[in-house]
Order: sequence, then C-alpha cells, then structure tokens
Amino acid sequence: MHWLRRSFIAGFFVTVPLFISVAAFIWIFNVVDGLTTPLYDRLLGRRIPGLGTFSTAVAIVLVGALATNVIGKRLLQRAEGYLLRVPVFRTIYAPVKQLVVAFSPDNEYGFKRVALIEDGRGGFALGFLTREFTVDRGRGPESFMAVYVPTNHLYLGDIVICERERATFPDISVEEGIRIFLTGGMALPARVRGGGQSDSADGGGDLRV
Repeated sequence: MHWLRRSFIAGFFVTVPLFISVAAFIWIFNVVDGLTTPLYDRLLGRRIPGLGTFSTAVAIVLVGALATNVIGKRLLQRAEGYLLRVPVFRTIYAPVKQLVVAFSPDNEYGFKRVALIEDGRGGFALGFLTREFTVDRGRGPESFMAVYVPTNHLYLGDIVICERERATFPDISVEEGIRIFLTGGMALPARVRGGGQSDSADGGGDLRV
C-alpha cells in the first residue's frame, strides 16, 4: 500500500500538468479554428482541419515582421493611436497590452532582468528590474532602480525602490524567473551564480539553495 500510494501521488503530479497543458492547447486550437473555419468553408467549399490555426500563425508572423520594419512600425503605431481613442477599446486594450509587454525581454518597457535585492527584514527578495534612474538629493546623482516583486502569481506585487548597490543579478533569465514565481519557488535551481551589481561585472559568488 505504501508503494501504491507513493506511485499514485507521483503519477498524479506528472499526468495532471501534462493533461492540463494538452487540454489548453486543444482548446486554443478549437477556438481559433472554429472562428476561421466557416470563412474557409465558404471560400474553398470543403473542410480542411487546422487551416484556420495555420493561417492565424502565419498572420501573427507577418504582423511581427511588419512591426520590426521602420515604416510598418509607424503604421501600426498610428493605427493603434486611432484605436486608443475609442473609450471602451482603450479601457480593455491598454491594460492587456501593458501586461503582455511586461513579459517581453526585448521591449523597452518590459522586465529587463531578474534582480535579487536585500530585504530589510534580513533576507532577500527576488523580483524583476523594470527601471533604472537617478535621484539627486543634494549630493549629486545617485543610481536607483525599480524592482517589481510579485506577491500573487505575477499579476499583483510591490514596487521596491532601492539603491543599485543593494541588488545583484543572478544568472536567471526572465522566462525562468516567471516560472519560479508561478511555481512558488519550486523551479528555483539548486545553484545560482550571482551576476554582480552592474552589467559590466564579470561575475559573483555562487548562491546555493
């Protein structure tokens, strides 16, 4: 019974995430394909499963290629400006875009990197660097940084403003940092190498967990 219980629990935690991932993928496929399939049925006269999903993926790639072009970027920004003038659209689109952009490391306004800052209670806090700026308090410009520390699955959190010297940057990518927060710290590697206190730092000590 002990072996059976242990095997069942281990199998449960393996199959449930797999089942949820597959179910979510199938649901997205059915939604996208269901929205575009009627159009292709009228155009082609017969059903081709998956054609709508494929077309959506191609359209996303084309929009991305257009957004990386200088002229295309200006056109998209102008179109976005017109759409943001619509009151209802603006209240929905703006927060959703900010949330999505925050998870893009390539974006200027997204999470820059994972930061580890000293907590006033004697520990450390893991968060995402969102902004670097200077403050002049009469002693010349001082380097500060804003670190977003999630407290509820990334969507809610605290903004910690601290001196740059209080922060180190472990060799954890933004994607890995997101996974760490979503798993409650369980995805944190057993050994993390500190990246120093600045981009020019050559390295740091190892942080063992």
